[in-house]
Amino acid sequence: MNESRKVQSHHLERDAYLYIRQSSMKQVIENVESTKRQYALRARATALGWPDDRIVVIDSDQGESGASAAWREGFRRLVTDVGLGRAGIVMGLEVSRLARNNADWHRLLEICALANTLILDEDGVYDPTNFNDRLLLGLKGTMSEAELHVLKSRLRGGVLNKARRGEYRCALPTGFVYDESGTVVLDPDTQVRETIAHLFETFARVGSAHQTVKAFRDEGLRFPSRLRAPAAGVIFRPLTASAAMRTLCNPRYAGAYAYGQRVYSRTIDGKMTHQKRARDDWLACIPDAHPGYITWDRYQENLRLLASNGRGYDVARASPPREGGALLQGRAVCGRCGQHLRVRYREARGKIESWYVCDRATDSRAEPNCQSLAGPPIDEAVGLLVAEKMTPAAVELAIEIRKEIEARYEEADQLRCRAIERAQIDADLAQRRFMMVDPGNRLVADTLESDWNEKLRALEKARDERERARHEDGIAIDEALRDRLVAMTTDFKRLWSDPSTPNRERKRMLAYVVEDATLVKQPADGTTKIHIRFRGGQTTTLTTVNPKASWEKVKTPAELVELVDRLLDRHIYDEIADILNARGLHPGGAAWPGRGGARFTPKRVQYLVHTYDLRPRFDRLRARGLLTKKELAARLGIHESTLTSWVKHGIIKAHAYNGHAWLYEEPATHPTKHCSRWDRLSNRAAAARASRSRNQRPRLKAKEV
Repeated sequence: MNESRKVQSHHLERDAYLYIRQSSMKQVIENVESTKRQYALRARATALGWPDDRIVVIDSDQGESGASAAWREGFRRLVTDVGLGRAGIVMGLEVSRLARNNADWHRLLEICALANTLILDEDGVYDPTNFNDRLLLGLKGTMSEAELHVLKSRLRGGVLNKARRGEYRCALPTGFVYDESGTVVLDPDTQVRETIAHLFETFARVGSAHQTVKAFRDEGLRFPSRLRAPAAGVIFRPLTASAAMRTLCNPRYAGAYAYGQRVYSRTIDGKMTHQKRARDDWLACIPDAHPGYITWDRYQENLRLLASNGRGYDVARASPPREGGALLQGRAVCGRCGQHLRVRYREARGKIESWYVCDRATDSRAEPNCQSLAGPPIDEAVGLLVAEKMTPAAVELAIEIRKEIEARYEEADQLRCRAIERAQIDADLAQRRFMMVDPGNRLVADTLESDWNEKLRALEKARDERERARHEDGIAIDEALRDRLVAMTTDFKRLWSDPSTPNRERKRMLAYVVEDATLVKQPADGTTKIHIRFRGGQTTTLTTVNPKASWEKVKTPAELVELVDRLLDRHIYDEIADILNARGLHPGGAAWPGRGGARFTPKRVQYLVHTYDLRPRFDRLRARGLLTKKELAARLGIHESTLTSWVKHGIIKAHAYNGHAWLYEEPATHPTKHCSRWDRLSNRAAAARASRSRNQRPRLKAKEV
């Protein structure tokens, strides 16, 4: 009755829209009852007064998710028709069929309220202009969105849990297949395996993905590629650079299970996009999870080589000052062989680090590097020294920099003058063409006149741009540069440490003071000697502390190893891991870079035991005289199953030395028939044997009796 009162005559003058949607094609095929219920809403509209020919059914969004309206064509049509005042009522089985996104749902409510359009679901009819109905619809929309989030969280949680264990089955790259038991194995096709192995061998030889592709082309080889179509098999195509990079960068070829290397999202127009995650942000990365074509160390080395190849044109490698952070670029000398050190850059822990490397012997004679030194400590020490020594020469340096900037502005002005000359030539040519045309031929004359005017406007624009640029350059030289030069002469140290000062400018400043710097690494005490030679002959020596290696930073503290050693006397690996986690301890110490939140697992505890050669719990229990099940059963003269029963009833004590294996204490007195527990067990066993004997005794026939 309430529904009929809400439906007015002006509602019946417009159409009734029935929106039908299922979230996936699987639901469309299998959940046919839901589809029937949605189509059955036509009867509700008919009962409210709408004729069948005025009921519009929109079912073009079958198999589309309701998380967004961006990729739902039918929903957009529904919103458009409601906004145009064509709909008297909008029908859907429930709120989730219309939208599972609050933004889309409230947008529809707002448009329905403005157009005075009713909304009907399985529970009743609602008027969006009524506050109570609007509030109830809003709550339903919020609950629908929350329901979608809960469903996704449950499904996603199960997938992530399996992925972290390395059990979630993903699409395998070419060269791997799943066997009958679901284990990842190498492709049984010999040609596929040998071709992929040849790719990694070629890359290790030539050191470049592009050169690897070239080698395959020269050798006339083709690379396997698996088609995504079901049962399409593998085809062989010419190797491309993108295919080579995908293969070299894929950790599955190193035998590692990896999941979550990319994060997927949808754009505002509904298109799916993805971005690569940093390796530390992968959801799962388990080395040695299955057979591979290369080792994990070789895979990491390949990535480092590819990264250095990609940065080959970005880093500073020559003596002239460049943009790189190495302060002594072109001025560092090896203290062992006397050669100039080369600068190398690498990305570590999210920032670019510079290294001074003497590798010329490696390039020319295939000998080991003389030495390699971390750049940041050296650059910091030299920078502090230069900031102290540079002040007397600041005025001369300021003048040189001003001259250089003025010369740069002059070169830019000459280029602008060339642009003006070209515009003038074009304008003169357009003028001559106009002058040569017959004035009576207005069709041609008007076109040439328009072209001449366009060239004149371009000439005027070029002149204006030159004047404006000259004015701005003059201001920059006369004011901003003057302030900078004053700052350099009064407080050079502040200018040197200013983050906005380019590295190239620092190196130019350094060139006015330092001739060269000889570096000698002292492995014995972990320091580096820096012998600096200033212009004019003065020398000085600095000492810096070398940064710790990565393995030193993540090395497990001795106190933690001693704690594990003590816990092994009474606990197994699982219990030790729980104890360490409860105390807030982390593998590798609390300062493990990028993994401060790592937790102990039984495998990590086992790794500590084997790495630091701790005495296993099995050996400790054996030293205390504990026996295996077979040994103790033989000593007591009983069956192993009896021993298991005694352990269960507390007659024999058992101690676990891992999660599934036990050792047993030999009792001080052997259990006998006088033992009360033994009596109860014996009586039960005898009763059970008697019962089985009666059940198994054959029945005699009447004639035999």
